[in-house]
Amino acid sequence: MTMSDTLSTSPTAAPLNKGPLNSPARVLLASLVGTTIEFFDFYVYATAAVLVFPALFFPNTDPTTALLASFATFSIAFFARPLGAVVFGHFGDRVGRKTTLVAALLTMGVSTVIIGLLPTYEQIGVIAPLLLALCRFGQGFGLGGEWGGAVLLATENAPEGKRSWYGMFPQLGAPVGLFLSSGAFWLLLHLMTQEQLLSWGWRIPFIASIILIAVGLWVRLSITETPAFQKAIDKHERVDVPVMELFRNHKRSLFLGTFVALATFVLFYIGSAYLLSYNVKVLKIPFLDALEIQIVGSVMFGIFIPIAGKLAERFGRREVLIATTVLIGIFSFFLNGLMTSGEGAIFVFAIIAMALMGLTYGLIGTALAAPFPTNVRYTGSSITFNLAGIFGASLAPYAATWLQVNYGMAYVGYYLGAAAVITLICILLSGKDEV
Repeated sequence: MTMSDTLSTSPTAAPLNKGPLNSPARVLLASLVGTTIEFFDFYVYATAAVLVFPALFFPNTDPTTALLASFATFSIAFFARPLGAVVFGHFGDRVGRKTTLVAALLTMGVSTVIIGLLPTYEQIGVIAPLLLALCRFGQGFGLGGEWGGAVLLATENAPEGKRSWYGMFPQLGAPVGLFLSSGAFWLLLHLMTQEQLLSWGWRIPFIASIILIAVGLWVRLSITETPAFQKAIDKHERVDVPVMELFRNHKRSLFLGTFVALATFVLFYIGSAYLLSYNVKVLKIPFLDALEIQIVGSVMFGIFIPIAGKLAERFGRREVLIATTVLIGIFSFFLNGLMTSGEGAIFVFAIIAMALMGLTYGLIGTALAAPFPTNVRYTGSSITFNLAGIFGASLAPYAATWLQVNYGMAYVGYYLGAAAVITLICILLSGKDEV
């Protein structure tokens, strides 16, 4: 008997087919609240990686090198995410969506709280950045299992014809998490000096996330298993090792899905983590003003996600993704002019970038889950999303910073444009039922 079989017959997993069906409000709340908490934890690190970590964990280097080192620890999470996708995806496809989502939330949450308790380089030397990297790995591992399950929780409970709309709700967790993480540091800078922030204030958002975790667990534990997964159990359709089944019979969907999401990730991390560092470190925009730009961007991001869901219901998910990717490619040609024309133009850049991000990100969850059958859907959608994170997101702030320093801002635009071209080709190669 495998560990999966033991878990699937445990008291926690046994009552999968009992209890009332999940109400739409409960399903959408559970998927939204969970991803909001996960992305808050994830982005609070991204903000700290620009504002405080270079000074606290990498102090013995010049500012640019310290920032690049901080972004390097930032990228570790993206390499941990596919591993989390495989591990949590296995149990999500074997044991159930609900139990796995609770475990993913706890993994992410504990890692985040520990970051808030870490000693700095000044206190314990080189061990400090190593511990920071380890916690960042834990964040990525947890998020690797969270995202796919949250999307399936929504889409597998969706009525016919409403999958794009339901699949949009967990995606809202990203802009809400970005808004809360940016807002947390914005509020701290209003209540304390920059010296106090560097001394102890930066720890507050990380430690305070324990409250959000408690809320997320309460919501997640109140739901029942999805109808689609329950049907797979009843029909004995589960496979012993979902990842093996995936690589045996669904390699094409894995490959195309990874690069269908490439432009989404590159756009987002240029428009968030890189933009924040560029504003603060290069343009010398005050922290508060830079955070306000990011907060406004997160609002635009959130507004355009439900717009994407409605457009997809009317015109088709694939068609909206194609149109949005073309717009991202066009936008890349204007990146240099907007990023080098002052704070007002930067503000315009953030608004347009995050509006486009909402249009693509709102649909990408449903699109990546679409080609996979129920018995490998958790693993498949999670792996494609997180592989896209490695190619698109993990290196984006680092690559954009390096390109801007060595070749100029125009090359950051070329980088975004190349990602849009690759994504467009993969969408066109995918069949209508594959995105």
